[in-house]
Amino acid sequence: MLDYPSAAIGGDPLSEMLRGLRFEGVSYGRCALREPWGVRFPAQRDARFHFIGNRACWLSIAPGQWLELKAGDALLLPRGEEHILASAPNMRAEDLETFALEEIGGNIFGMSGGGEGAGTLLFCGSMRLDLDKAHPLLAMMPQLMRAHDLAADQPELPHFLDAMAREVRMERAGAAGILARLADVIAALIIRSWVEGGCGDAKGWLLALRDPRLARVVAAIHREPGRPWTVSALARIMGAARSGFAEHFSRVVGRTPARYIAELRMQLARQWLQAEGARVAIVAQRLGYESEASFSRAYKRITGEAPSRTRAAEHRPGRGFGGTAS
Repeated sequence: MLDYPSAAIGGDPLSEMLRGLRFEGVSYGRCALREPWGVRFPAQRDARFHFIGNRACWLSIAPGQWLELKAGDALLLPRGEEHILASAPNMRAEDLETFALEEIGGNIFGMSGGGEGAGTLLFCGSMRLDLDKAHPLLAMMPQLMRAHDLAADQPELPHFLDAMAREVRMERAGAAGILARLADVIAALIIRSWVEGGCGDAKGWLLALRDPRLARVVAAIHREPGRPWTVSALARIMGAARSGFAEHFSRVVGRTPARYIAELRMQLARQWLQAEGARVAIVAQRLGYESEASFSRAYKRITGEAPSRTRAAEHRPGRGFGGTAS
């Protein structure tokens, strides 16, 4: 498990809110594929990571659209959308589940397949961010994040990519474990570079963090989500009149303060119920609800399902180096 890289942490509210972000590899695969080959990776809740060890290959996320990947490329699909990796554009792709897998150790697998042509080495992984699917930071991340696009702002990144290229090509003792740790670090660096670069176009929640006065309010809410916040208390943090604060918050963030707090609480609740298996009563208490019943009503109103059902949903890795299905 990897904490968000410490170099990203500064004094601004965004960095403060990212301080607790954790990033954990779920399972990995060292893939030896011979041309012609194509692999269809199914959609999943966890992020997907790919490193191209040698020889160019191609990526398709949207039907008919192909992107060439070079040896040494590392990419992250933070929301785990369905996609294809192939030795050439428009290649027939087989589902990931159909490929032969061999357990290397722990949560690392070897995969082989394809034809009888030139070989390609890939290192692929499923990775879990402790962000709910509805979290605004995850929603704002691009569909695809490439390490080389971000390397200019992360001088240490090329060194990690070079180390990964050496390990994936050489079958040395312990290489699979080293590759897994390098993949975790590289994926975290990719996210850090995106955050430090401004997270793309600022809007909504992120735009609020760029407003110094609103940022103090948002950071306070995230520090104490279970506190019985009132509009007056939040307005005092911003240093504004009650009515002016509420109007400004709603205009910038796109939802009222009460709605924002309710959604944040339910994002946290879903995370605690699923990832930690916390009891409903404990979650209700942590979030400041007077009773389990009042929390359950609020949870169902926001998420559409009862918290007991969320808690019952198992969060287990899929076969091989798959993550959790969407």
